[in-house]
Amino acid sequence: MMEMLAEYCLSKPGAKEDHPFGSEPLVAKVGGKIFALITGSSLSLKCDPVIAENLREQYAAVTPGYHLNKKHWNTVRVDGSIPEHELTDMIDHSYELVLKRIPKSERVSITSHSS
Repeated sequence: MMEMLAEYCLSKPGAKEDHPFGSEPLVAKVGGKIFALITGSSLSLKCDPVIAENLREQYAAVTPGYHLNKKHWNTVRVDGSIPEHELTDMIDHSYELVLKRIPKSERVSITSHSS
């Protein structure tokens, strides 16, 4: 499952793999900014603070970001308790949040290459 989630992250337009902290975690970036950290059996994702709280209430496997800004990041334990479509939705949300923060000219370049 973790390999599939990593592949999904890296399939996003403009996504690049990085390893700034050693072999783990695998870091997925867009426009040079992190949108996912993947290690062992967990995934850390950027999240709107209100949605982050809701996900933490809904799933025991979703906790405040480990070693990250706990208001804007969630760490998700991938243990089978969260449906795959929900995990990919969380990845999509993180990617979109980060993409929105990239300068428009660069964002246009990233999204136009995905077509």
